[in-house]
Amino acid sequence: MVIVQIIGGLGNQMFQYAAGCELAERLGSRLVLDISAFKNYTLHQGFELNRLFEMTPAIATTKDLRCLLGWQHSPILRSLLSRRRLATLRSPRFILEPHFHFWNGFDELGDDIYLVGYWQSEKYFKSVIAQIREAFRFRLPLEGQNIELAARISQTQAVSLHVRRGDYASNLKTKAVHGLCSLDYYRAAVAHVVRKVDKPEFFIFSDDINWVRTNLQLDFPHNFVEHNKEASSYIDMQLMSLCRHHVIANSSFSWWGAWLNPSLEKIVVVPRLWFVNNNNVQDLFPEGCVLL
Repeated sequence: MVIVQIIGGLGNQMFQYAAGCELAERLGSRLVLDISAFKNYTLHQGFELNRLFEMTPAIATTKDLRCLLGWQHSPILRSLLSRRRLATLRSPRFILEPHFHFWNGFDELGDDIYLVGYWQSEKYFKSVIAQIREAFRFRLPLEGQNIELAARISQTQAVSLHVRRGDYASNLKTKAVHGLCSLDYYRAAVAHVVRKVDKPEFFIFSDDINWVRTNLQLDFPHNFVEHNKEASSYIDMQLMSLCRHHVIANSSFSWWGAWLNPSLEKIVVVPRLWFVNNNNVQDLFPEGCVLL
């Protein structure tokens, strides 16, 4: 089997699942998700994949982990062994993502392994895109105000625009890694879209919509989407995916909102500065994205 550790927000969970799916499919193996790290995880909405999407993933048991990793199966030991300096102590079945950009060694992995990492590149699941789109079909139909928004989106040259702030703005440690997309980025992105799209209408999503109202001035038709909160926040991704074009933040959430739109004609504008640190993002953006 292939066990993949799932942790983080919804976008991160989707990347991890997608990478595990590709590997299991290639090896003809069983994909199992280790969600044990969510027991002490207080950010975001916890493990969401099986609640939101049309999938019923197998969940790893303690027996599965012990069978695969032996004495290294305990959560404490797995956490310790995820430190780079302890690499030589890891079982050869314990695979830690070595860096942020695509790792060529992924294509050489064999069966019966435990994957730890974020795997944030389409290259990790390029061969199973059809299966991933099928797996990430939203389970629940839209209701109420979201039905009205979806109808408006379908009737216009809809452009999703995502502003991620939240812990990027409030948590100094997180901000030092991710940073915030500048207003200059959004102005340049909007300018690019309006040069390419006739009569665009912007649908603005954010975890700090009041900040956006105050600071981002648009001279084009636009709508602020601000009612999907907490357990319903995923619906913003669902609505993004219905738009024709996309301006995303340095966020895996809006990365997937744009990716789930299957149109070959879509414009996807992405921020060149995804991290403040030196992570190599050369493999993060699918072909055709516009970097600004």
